[in-house]
Amino acid sequence: MLNVNAFDAGTLRLFHEVAESGSITAAAELLGYTQSAVSRRVAALERAAGGPLFERLPRGVRLTPAGAVLHRHAAAVLDRLERAGEELAAIHGGGGGTLRVGAFATANVGLVPETFKRFAERRPGVELRLVEGLTARLMERLRSGALDVAVISDYPSGLSAYGTPTVLLHEDRLLVALPAGHRLAGDDDVDLRDLADERWIEAAPRGQPTLLQAACAAAGFAPRSGLRVGEWSGKFGFVAAGLGVTLVPELAAQAVPPHLVLRPLRGMAPARKVYAALPETPLPAALELVEMLGEWKACTTASPI
Repeated sequence: MLNVNAFDAGTLRLFHEVAESGSITAAAELLGYTQSAVSRRVAALERAAGGPLFERLPRGVRLTPAGAVLHRHAAAVLDRLERAGEELAAIHGGGGGTLRVGAFATANVGLVPETFKRFAERRPGVELRLVEGLTARLMERLRSGALDVAVISDYPSGLSAYGTPTVLLHEDRLLVALPAGHRLAGDDDVDLRDLADERWIEAAPRGQPTLLQAACAAAGFAPRSGLRVGEWSGKFGFVAAGLGVTLVPELAAQAVPPHLVLRPLRGMAPARKVYAALPETPLPAALELVEMLGEWKACTTASPI
């Protein structure tokens, strides 16, 4: 029977260092032990595990299949312990610690970096880390404990019920990007019905309704599909070449190149909602960051159009 009492954090860290370095000698030097002490603890761990965890090679060691299994679990346990220490430091350590934030791409044009700047000025002791990704992936990471805050949106196909607390940050208009020479480029705003014959550059998941489709349906037509392009810089290139038009979130407006024209849409213009998602028990620093994210528009004076 597995002796779980042998798997204390210190022993798991020692085992992890031996596995990572492939050498009992190197792990001993790193941890400040003698080689014989590390060898004895590895042997005791192997007895507790019910069999060998390392193959002894002429130079160093290599994980056995059982060792690889234990190493995977040990790495996860040590990571969670490190994270627990960071969270406790954030709560009790006088404003320090680490805050892990995830955000979708267009939020990283202005919303997140400008908020990070303000947050760092207010809380210089908190280290900010950023992960970029799609909403679904960010929510997975939040639920697994790998993120403290996730900035997510309901574009292009709505926000699923993730069962996680969310805070509405902004309602973000979707603007239409046109080539500079387009027949409607000189108008102050554009009626969506005037774009019924245009091809749309987008990359929505196939078979899923989008905000564009819903807005066009309300205007009495179905949008003509065009090239499927995911990256915003790529979309801009195809629009500039006259191969279609695309929707651009207002958050990303400042990244649009000058040879394109952005115009708001009249009538039932599509808009997306931007949220901050939090774990059930958020860190105080995470709550403070979310509050500052919600203040972003009030702190931004430049017009994106």
